[in-house]
Amino acid sequence: MKKGIIIAGVVVVAACAAVVAPRMLKPKAVLEEAPTPVVQAQMPELGDIVLYRNLVGTVEPSDVVYIYPKAAGEITNVFVKAGDMVTEGQELCTIDTKQVDSARLSMEAAKTALDNANSNLARQQALYSAGDIAYASFEQVQMQAKSAKIQYDQAKLNYDYQMEFSHVTAPISGKVEQCDVEVHDNVAQQSMICVISGEGSKAITFSVTEKIVDQMKVGDSVIIEKNGKEYQGSITEISSMIDAATGLFKIKASVENGDALPTGSVVSLYVVSDRVSQVMCIPVDAIYYSGGDAYVYIYSGGVVRQLPVEVGIYDSVQAQILSGLDMTDQVITTWSSELVEGVPVKLVGEVDRDGSTAETADSEPEAGQEQPEDTQAD
Repeated sequence: MKKGIIIAGVVVVAACAAVVAPRMLKPKAVLEEAPTPVVQAQMPELGDIVLYRNLVGTVEPSDVVYIYPKAAGEITNVFVKAGDMVTEGQELCTIDTKQVDSARLSMEAAKTALDNANSNLARQQALYSAGDIAYASFEQVQMQAKSAKIQYDQAKLNYDYQMEFSHVTAPISGKVEQCDVEVHDNVAQQSMICVISGEGSKAITFSVTEKIVDQMKVGDSVIIEKNGKEYQGSITEISSMIDAATGLFKIKASVENGDALPTGSVVSLYVVSDRVSQVMCIPVDAIYYSGGDAYVYIYSGGVVRQLPVEVGIYDSVQAQILSGLDMTDQVITTWSSELVEGVPVKLVGEVDRDGSTAETADSEPEAGQEQPEDTQAD
């Protein structure tokens, strides 16, 4: 019995030795040193930032004329229709003003009287030269001829006016945008006959607030968009008075190659809402926020430094830095989960002691890697 117990104990001890011995004889694992993060960095640069605001405008011709008759009457002929191209001086329509014939008869009567007066003056001139009549009589004939000339001039002027009133012509060359009269229509002096838009570029009119108008000046570029197509333009007029109806300032801009834009149509446009010139700029993606406060990481002496900064305006590419940096700071532009104050890092292209060159580190976190709690500028 005792012999069996002893044998069992020997077996147990041998088994424990078989398990423990390999562990004691196994060499200790060597901890490998984590590689130093590699980052990209760049110094701030001087640059310009321009911000645009999306607005709505209306297409108008650069020159537009609204034509009204100068005398009331019946339309007897219409020579144009909407869409026609006309030249300056071309007849648009005729109006029976009931005064043309009367004015013509008056002018003809005045012409007859003038001819008689001139004939009489010629006879009296011959008599006066021969000494057959006194100077007073000759002077009276001269006055009669002058009076006849004045009456004829007045009658002819009235006739010309009546002809002008009766024959409506185009004051400019361009396109007939609207024509609202037909033969036998009766028109008054306040009745619009047609609208003519001048040849050349189109114009866009729109309204802006006081804050935006302060940032605008004549000559500023404008981007116009219609049906997916973009047109370039520039501001030509800036009103200095608020429109009482809208409470806004009216702006006018010309459009290059905008003949395809229909007059009166609504377009989308982009105008300058803010701008800065030659200011300190860094990539907008290099700025982080924590609790509403902005900061950046810089490379300094082989380690990461976190600096608070004051940000001005920014677009999708770059941001204005008002304070916190100088032009010699190397701002880290690549993201890494190891960007922490005081952590050693290498710059891309930096040569190590062993002669190897640091390669670009991935700026995006790997799958499953957590983002830092602070947020980065969009």
